[in-house]
Amino acid sequence: MRSQLKLVKRVAKMLRRHEQGLRNHSVHRITNSCAEGFNSAIQLINASARGFRNFTNYRARILFHCGQLEMGLG
Repeated sequence: MRSQLKLVKRVAKMLRRHEQGLRNHSVHRITNSCAEGFNSAIQLINASARGFRNFTNYRARILFHCGQLEMGLG
């Protein structure tokens, strides 16, 4: 914080704001990347369908895609 450079001060403030999260990650090594991946897949489903008739169909498509299910014939 003693630096005369504004960008250095900005980074220092950001690190202070996120200090607890950075410490938690260094101890537990857990991120929300898996949840973000699912969210991305769901958004892709939603965009490709351009709307569903009802929530049941939307939910079924999400479960089918994210669960990596296959169509069982017979």
